[in-house]
Amino acid sequence: MKKIIAVLVLFSLVSCAELQGVIDSLPTESGTSGISNQMIGSGLKQALDFGIDKQVTKLTSTDGFYKNELVKILLPEELQKVDKTLRAIGLGSLADEGIKALNRAAEDAVSEATPIFVDAVKQITFNDVRTILLGTDNAATQYLEGKTNTALYNKFNPVIKNSFAKVGADQIWTNLITKYNDLPLTNNVNPDLTDYVTQQALQGVYTMIAVEEKEIRTKTQSRTTDLLKRVFALQD
Repeated sequence: MKKIIAVLVLFSLVSCAELQGVIDSLPTESGTSGISNQMIGSGLKQALDFGIDKQVTKLTSTDGFYKNELVKILLPEELQKVDKTLRAIGLGSLADEGIKALNRAAEDAVSEATPIFVDAVKQITFNDVRTILLGTDNAATQYLEGKTNTALYNKFNPVIKNSFAKVGADQIWTNLITKYNDLPLTNNVNPDLTDYVTQQALQGVYTMIAVEEKEIRTKTQSRTTDLLKRVFALQD
């Protein structure tokens, strides 16, 4: 009876926010000392930062997209007929150069835009850190994508456009599409490749961040800081 009275007194003396702090400080069922939501949020951000530092930077090197089957940019549906037709008439090497040019533009753009992703992670606020922590292997990455995709697209798109010109992709595709459109019995195409590659490059970045998040979630040796060890121990 005394214990019940003590609990009721505690409830009457603290605010909701203070009570949440008391709950957060209690031991978990696994015996791990409770961790505040703020610390969990910091741990999730660190995991995303590691994804950018260890995985996204790989995309910025030559063939970072082109030789990475997880993120390699293939032709959009409306250009697959262009690719097939050009190969059928002996212009396979030109078609290959067209695909490579798309990936080169993405590699160049990610190199320039990586600080955008770093800044986005710093500014992100997690609404329910414990749900994300105990979610799927890419839950934090999915949350990041949902919160940043539109804003990052708007920043990323002009970078892609500049990269097209920088790596010569615009010239290659102008030549390629012109050759195709000049062929008899073909319907002219004029796809928005800047939009397409922007979408694909962004998806590639999120994919590689998710790779590192999964590593940290599933392999204790990948938790290389005390913060990561404490936070992700809760989901083991």
